Amino acid sequence: MKRVLFLCTGNSARSQISEALLRLLGGGKFEAYSAGTHPASEVNSFALEVLKERGAGIEGLFPKTMDKFAGQEFDLVVTVCDNAKQECPSFPGAKAIDHWSLEDPAAFEGTYEEILFTFRETRDEIERRIRTYILQDRLAEDPLKSLRL
Repeated sequence: MKRVLFLCTGNSARSQISEALLRLLGGGKFEAYSAGTHPASEVNSFALEVLKERGAGIEGLFPKTMDKFAGQEFDLVVTVCDNAKQECPSFPGAKAIDHWSLEDPAAFEGTYEEILFTFRETRDEIERRIRTYILQDRLAEDPLKSLRL
């Protein structure tokens, strides 16, 4: 199983969405985790709502500090916000590091429906990136698989 850690500032929206979607889409081949450089007190309710819409499990999601994962090895660490990338340009134990510059949907102000729409857009962008990562991982394991797709 490949281990993937998603990092953001508050660990309340983008990284939580990433963790849950990789678990949903990864076909049991990935262990997904998330943490924050300055974790919030709870997961954003809009993040939980858009995950439920997608059918992703939200059980056990809670904001965690990066210290919880200190000394652990990960196949990939992804920073999902620019602040996390600046605060954590490297992660001890990471075999690879990637950065996804995603706007914070929790910073958006508007009506309930407008905020929900923004969270859906963020969820969908994260899902596209995760699907690309999963496909690249499968192709790396079996380069001829691209001929069978």
